[in-house]
Amino acid sequence: MQSTLYPQLRIAVLTALLAASAGCAAQPAETPNPPPVAGAPTPPPPPPPLADAASVTTTQGTVARFLTNPDGDVDGFMTDDGTLVRFPPHMSAQLTSAVRRGDLVQVSGQREEGGSFAAQRITDTQTGRQVIDEPPMRGAPPMPRAARGAGLSPLSAQGQVAHITTAPRGEPDGVILSDGTVIKLTPPVAQQFATLVRTGATVSAQGYGTKNQYGTALQATAFGSPGKLTPLYDRNAPMP
Repeated sequence: MQSTLYPQLRIAVLTALLAASAGCAAQPAETPNPPPVAGAPTPPPPPPPLADAASVTTTQGTVARFLTNPDGDVDGFMTDDGTLVRFPPHMSAQLTSAVRRGDLVQVSGQREEGGSFAAQRITDTQTGRQVIDEPPMRGAPPMPRAARGAGLSPLSAQGQVAHITTAPRGEPDGVILSDGTVIKLTPPVAQQFATLVRTGATVSAQGYGTKNQYGTALQATAFGSPGKLTPLYDRNAPMP
């Protein structure tokens, strides 16, 4: 009589294989991520969050006058109470589109060592329009130094100092006259003229800059009191 051991063993093996096969079929197949579409635009990065809430200060004031840098970009404004509000110059167009002279604005940002206010968000309290500090567009090449200076014109200025501008660490780096003209110096140069780089002093300057609808600003190449200008740089040296 033929033994039933081998048929039973074969049935057991087949049963195990069928069970294993059913288990594999029950698992969902992984769907690969679709490949990127060639030429598709890269979505812009989200705007950066404001600084840590503990370090953010909010102030309010009326825009008395815009301020420009020597290249002609609006990089801030003065309020009616004398507060200097800074804003990145690459955001010049956005700032002047959001607020106007005479508008009451709310400013969120950080107060700097020199007393200026580094704004991160500026809101027009009447219209609700706001502008937020965002980094320059990624991939945009910086303008060559020679091109930046191509639009500068020889300028001179004279008047009473109404405000001292400062570098990020708080050291003086220029003055704003009572008519809003900005005279930019470097911190080492400003230190050489400590008796003039102060509120109320009468100063004179020559240099290169721009004058437009928003204001006048120049990088000084000569500075001093009226009628007593001191050249700041070698004529053959590049302007800072």
